[in-house]
Amino acid sequence: MYWVTPRHLAGDDGVLAERVGDTLSGLGWRMWPTFRNTLLYVSPDGLRGAEWILAAYPFELGGLPVAWQLSARPHTASAMTEWNAYFTAGVPHEALADLLLALDTREAPDTGFESAETVLTALSACGWLRDLDRPRTTATDPGFSASISLETLPPLIHDADPRDDLLGWQAWAEPVLGAPYLWCASFSASVPHDLVAAFAASLASPVPVARRTLPDGAQERLTVVRRD
Repeated sequence: MYWVTPRHLAGDDGVLAERVGDTLSGLGWRMWPTFRNTLLYVSPDGLRGAEWILAAYPFELGGLPVAWQLSARPHTASAMTEWNAYFTAGVPHEALADLLLALDTREAPDTGFESAETVLTALSACGWLRDLDRPRTTATDPGFSASISLETLPPLIHDADPRDDLLGWQAWAEPVLGAPYLWCASFSASVPHDLVAAFAASLASPVPVARRTLPDGAQERLTVVRRD
């Protein structure tokens, strides 16, 4: 077992489905397998959802298949979700778990009044650097191997707002410039900024995480704090 930093390069240890599923079960979310070979989790109030969709291979982000989709709707009778967030395999499961904890404790999962500055403040508090050209929308880790940025939404990112010029938070890790991405995440335009901030703060946390396997392409960028 390796205890490593930084977290954003630690990968998912091949247990992204299990760790996130354990978090959801611990929160009391119900789970059903679907005909698409996915696993659908629904919160006790019926307003929040999380689905392991890797087997269905719906689409890719940065050349990687999407593994988890989170969503929220304004009321239980609504067939349309208010917002969605998508995560590929390789994303650190701790960051996704912390996002789910923040989502579960929210009284109104579909709305928020915080500004984009909330996300950047969370990253700055952990030592991430604001982009010199885009200080109000983009931050990068000190090693320049991961970024979170408010960007035009990529294709297939669904949101209740139908306009095609919307911005949403995008996050990715690129251990070596020009190399394949380690993971990617995409938040639709209506995702409340404080939820993105919860994900960002966990992702940028300096606290070491435990891994049995280290991701290819990132091993030289990781610091092993100790071995058990």
